[in-house]
Amino acid sequence: MVDITIICVGKLKESFYKEAAAEYAKRLGGYCKLNLVELAEQKLPKNPALGEIQVALEKEGEAIRAKIPPNSSVVALAIEGRERSSEELAELISTWSHSAAKHLVFVIGGSYGLHPSVKAGAWATLSMSPMTFPHHLARIMLLEQIYRAFKIQEGSDYHK
Repeated sequence: MVDITIICVGKLKESFYKEAAAEYAKRLGGYCKLNLVELAEQKLPKNPALGEIQVALEKEGEAIRAKIPPNSSVVALAIEGRERSSEELAELISTWSHSAAKHLVFVIGGSYGLHPSVKAGAWATLSMSPMTFPHHLARIMLLEQIYRAFKIQEGSDYHK
């Protein structure tokens, strides 16, 4: 069974997000060992200066890097990342599962994204869409797509 970790900056607060995340985590239990890691988002003033954002991203980046297990392949979610179809994500996960890496780690940044060092150290980058979504919704979308990827790999009719 593969080990998948999702590192998220920010904690789910709304019950509908928590319920959706719990449902997909339960569904994924039959396909992988899933570890969800929530990190605190750095506090910023209402209209932060660019320098304040950069400092916050660096601190979040340090916290993210500290939680990445050794021998991991990292997939950074970033708006400038590559958009992939569900089938392409299933192939990416399949390719990874045949590699020497022990962990597949997906990283979701906070409302200002990810520090460049996190993206630079990633095995792959992934964009959900050119549209903007709340990072909490991105977590649910990612969980569903990982579940869908496993269903595609098994040939299920879940993916039509």
